[in-house]
Amino acid sequence: MTEWQRKTPLEWQKYVTKEVNVTAAEKHDYKGWVLTVDPVSANIVLVTFLEDGKVSVLVVLGHAVQEVGIVKEADDEMREKLALLFMPGESQSHGQEELEKRKSSLKTWLETNHIPVTEQGELQRTLCVAGMLTIDPPYGPEDCSSFNEIILSRVQGLIQGHFAAQL
Repeated sequence: MTEWQRKTPLEWQKYVTKEVNVTAAEKHDYKGWVLTVDPVSANIVLVTFLEDGKVSVLVVLGHAVQEVGIVKEADDEMREKLALLFMPGESQSHGQEELEKRKSSLKTWLETNHIPVTEQGELQRTLCVAGMLTIDPPYGPEDCSSFNEIILSRVQGLIQGHFAAQL
């Protein structure tokens, strides 16, 4: 087991949204932004934004990682680019300010109606309702997920009514 594989998820978290140089087996070097580190395999997902607007995604296998060096921290713009990278197209069309306004409005409305809600995730983008359901950006009914179909259906109806009332 390599030193990289022995790290804890909290130690790996320090590398997320940082530009890094990764030296892997046989002295292969890779450079990119750390999107995530898989907590089971220690695989590193690196993202590189190419000049033609395309994105390169590379997975460096955890068992091959010999050294990881941080090159620089992400600024707010880069953090947002990384966070929105794999979001559905619709949520990418919403500006960060609009998404924050929708989240805040929905959270306040849920709290006003005595529905327990918290923010979770690395950037506090996901709303968690009663520990049973999550709502991801852009916070519409279709952005809800839960294993409990009854709760899912009811909260989706509430959210649909909330945003319809704002129009």
